[in-house]
Amino acid sequence: MSEKIIAAISTPNAPGGIGVIRISGDGAIRLADQVFRSVSGEPLSKKKGYTAAFGTILDEDGPIDDAIATVFRSPKSYTGEDVVELSCHGGLLICRRVLRSVLKAGASPAGPGEFTKRAFLNGKLSLTEAEAVTDLISASSDQALRAARGAMKGALYRKIRSITDRILTVSGHISAYIDYPDEEIDPVESEETAHLLHEAEADLKGLLDTFDRGQILKEGVETVILGKPNVGKSTLMNLLSGRQKSIVTDIPGTTRDIVEETVDLGGVVLRLADTAGIRETDDLVEQAGVDLALQRIDTAGLILAVFDRSVPLSEEDRMLAEKLKDLPVIAVCNKADLENKLDNSFILSYFKHIVEISAKESSGLDRLRDEIVSLLELDGISADGALLANERQFDCAHRAWVLLKEAISTLEGGYPLDAVDVSVESVAGALLELTGERVTDAVVDQVFSRFCVGK
Repeated sequence: MSEKIIAAISTPNAPGGIGVIRISGDGAIRLADQVFRSVSGEPLSKKKGYTAAFGTILDEDGPIDDAIATVFRSPKSYTGEDVVELSCHGGLLICRRVLRSVLKAGASPAGPGEFTKRAFLNGKLSLTEAEAVTDLISASSDQALRAARGAMKGALYRKIRSITDRILTVSGHISAYIDYPDEEIDPVESEETAHLLHEAEADLKGLLDTFDRGQILKEGVETVILGKPNVGKSTLMNLLSGRQKSIVTDIPGTTRDIVEETVDLGGVVLRLADTAGIRETDDLVEQAGVDLALQRIDTAGLILAVFDRSVPLSEEDRMLAEKLKDLPVIAVCNKADLENKLDNSFILSYFKHIVEISAKESSGLDRLRDEIVSLLELDGISADGALLANERQFDCAHRAWVLLKEAISTLEGGYPLDAVDVSVESVAGALLELTGERVTDAVVDQVFSRFCVGK
């Protein structure tokens, strides 16, 4: 436990029905007794863990607010330390005055993520589980929420721990065989050892291969809507966002700037950008919008190319199809409520993923969602399973995978076992860094710096 008692407002910095001031550290309960008086007269220091009391919070000027104080005793608390949570009315002034009273009583302001950092340092959470806390708070879709919950429940930790245990078994056997040649230790069988290492390598490769798709589930995909003027791009944007986000008229060139919105399409988060209609124009402002639209092609993870199926293909349509060839594109053939005059054979020759919709009549969204899932290869990804959640985790896993391949090559190349063991131990080190079981203070500080104060 840290000797320092920390405190912070744990609810958002906005007016609300309730505000929570969290206090943690050795002596937190005694400190809370200085600012809280229960109606029963019993001090919080006399209470058992997981009990609460109703009373009044005070400072040197008198009562601040009625509140409920909840007591959690070490080690059965979120941080593993003594914790008191003061729940008062959620006015900004009230919360700040309560926190000020707690700080004057001897607490120190908590830093970003310091409560969760203490939970990690006190063995209440692994580092991957702690990182999932901030993902849980920032989740913007059901899939992202499930992924964060899975990580908080230890899905990734258990997967990495399983791989690490196999690596440590191999390393321990090799080390014992090398260090104690006179003991009756089973010789290291190259085939058996190689089998264990290959299994671990395949498991790591599987995690690495799902990283980008896992990030899409968690953060969404940059999506740009492209097409010539008046094909229904803005109507599609409004349909997906569920509100009038883009201006819709029959006048070509209405959309000149890029209109952006984040939407959840059946569990897939799209960070949408509605762009100017692609065409040649003498209007300098409209042409600037067209140039911005084309620039988005280079950074988009998904392109919705909209075509008007009620009219024959134009030269702008053909030019756009040629520009988008071999990119992650879904051809969205809009105005399915009207007679089809589109050259389907041309569309089929350029695009693998095609869907017909009527943005005006709000039909076809389920088919569009299915095509997006297919294109992004999200079918085989379980949000509940083990997923690498961020670049730090990916870097550790990738280093472990590279070192593991080196260990396998060294073993199968007939090199001495001590050379194999060096690589195997390095693999274990990278995996233990991932879970936080062997990590530097600098890495820990960097991880928790991304947290909000109060968590």
